[in-house]
Amino acid sequence: MHKWIMSGVFFAACALAIVLMFTLPGKEEVAEEAKPTMPEVAMDAGQAEALVKANCITCHGDQLQGGVGPALANIGSKDDVEKIYSTIVKGKGGMPSFKDKLKDEEIANIAMWLAEKK
Repeated sequence: MHKWIMSGVFFAACALAIVLMFTLPGKEEVAEEAKPTMPEVAMDAGQAEALVKANCITCHGDQLQGGVGPALANIGSKDDVEKIYSTIVKGKGGMPSFKDKLKDEEIANIAMWLAEKK
């Protein structure tokens, strides 16, 4: 009797695994869903710099030289504007997400400003 119960549990688990294999989204689909979409804005360097000074210098330094967080002085030569936007929106490592602290347009403005730092 014990053998039949274990066999039934095994086959049920296999059936569930097969169903989940074909119904759950793949890594690429999940990555695409999780990628935030950057809004179209005209860059305002003064506003971006003010926002960075108000929100980022504590960790990234007053000259973007780094500190607690990485240096951002040359971030545009390493990352494109979309990646910078995504990092600000979602956060990364010890960096918190700013999606609830700043408007999407403000984050996009900062991302474009930082992308020009090469």
